Amino acid sequence: MKIQGNEVCLLNCKSYDRQKIKEAMDRICVQCGVRVANGVRVLLKPNLVSAKGHDGIACTHPEFVAAAAEWFIDHGAVVSIGDSPAFGSGKKVMDILGITESLAGLPVKFADFTKIRKMKLSGGTVVGVAADAFDCDFLANLPKLKTHVQLLVSFAVKNYFGTVVGFRKPWIHGKYGDVGNKFEEILVDLLDELPAGISLIDGIQALHEKGPIKGKSFPLGLIGGAINPVALDTALLDLFGIKESRSPLWKECARREHPGSYIGELIFPLKTPGDFCAEKFKVPARLSRISFNPMRLVHGSIKRIFTKL
Repeated sequence: MKIQGNEVCLLNCKSYDRQKIKEAMDRICVQCGVRVANGVRVLLKPNLVSAKGHDGIACTHPEFVAAAAEWFIDHGAVVSIGDSPAFGSGKKVMDILGITESLAGLPVKFADFTKIRKMKLSGGTVVGVAADAFDCDFLANLPKLKTHVQLLVSFAVKNYFGTVVGFRKPWIHGKYGDVGNKFEEILVDLLDELPAGISLIDGIQALHEKGPIKGKSFPLGLIGGAINPVALDTALLDLFGIKESRSPLWKECARREHPGSYIGELIFPLKTPGDFCAEKFKVPARLSRISFNPMRLVHGSIKRIFTKL
C-alpha cells in the first residue's frame, strides 16, 4: 500500500449492537471514499491474538467483525476473513471467541493463512506472509484498540503483523527484538508490501494497562477509521494524551517521514480526539523486551503438532 492521506474518522459507538456498528462503519467508509465494485475480493483481517482470558476482550469483537462483513457484502464484495495467531490456528480462535457464530449465514469464506509467500522487505529481511493477504483486492484491517507491554500500544499499524504466518512472528520477535529498532522496521516495511484498503478499529471496549493478554477493559465507545493506518495511530495517541515518541512504531513511521505521522497534518471530518473521555486510560509504565522466550516458541510448535494429530 502507499502510505497517504490525512483524514481520520472517529465516531461514538457505545455498544456492540451490529446495526449501530454497521451504521458507523458506513459513515466512515463513505467519508473515506471507499468504493467497492461488485465482485471485489475483500479480506477482513481482525486481531485474533489469543482466545485466553478476558472473554476475548484482547481480540476484535465478533459483532464488530460481522458488521464489517455485512457492510462489504451489501456493497457487492466477495468477503473472506483470516488472521494468523502466533500460537494456534485462526479458525480455532474464531470458534472460541464466537466470531464463527456471528458470521453464520453470511457468505464469508475462511482464509486459513497456510500458504506462504516469501517477501524480501525493503530492509532486507525475508518474511513469510500469508498468500491470502495478496490474493485480495482490498484489505480491511480490523484491529482492536489496546495497550501493549512491548510496543506501548497496538492500533492499526501493528495489526498488519498478523499477516506474517504462525511461528514466524515469535521467531521475528526472538531474532530481531533486541536488535536496535529492527523489529519496528520490519513491521513498518510490511505496510509497503500489503494491498491497500481501510483500517476500522474496534475501540468500543478498549483494553488498557498491561495489554494485550493481562490488560483490563476500558469503555471508550469509539470506532475509528482511515485509509492511512499511520494517521489513525497518530490520532489515537493524541486522543489518549500519549507523547508520540513513547511509541516505538510511531517513531519508526516518523523517522521515515510517513504522511500522517504528526497530529498537525490530520483532518477530522467527524468527531475529534477531544470529543472522547479517555483520561483514565492507562498505558504500561515501562516496556518489556520484545524478544520471546525461545522455549515458549518450542512449546507452541509442539502443541500445534499434537493438535493436528
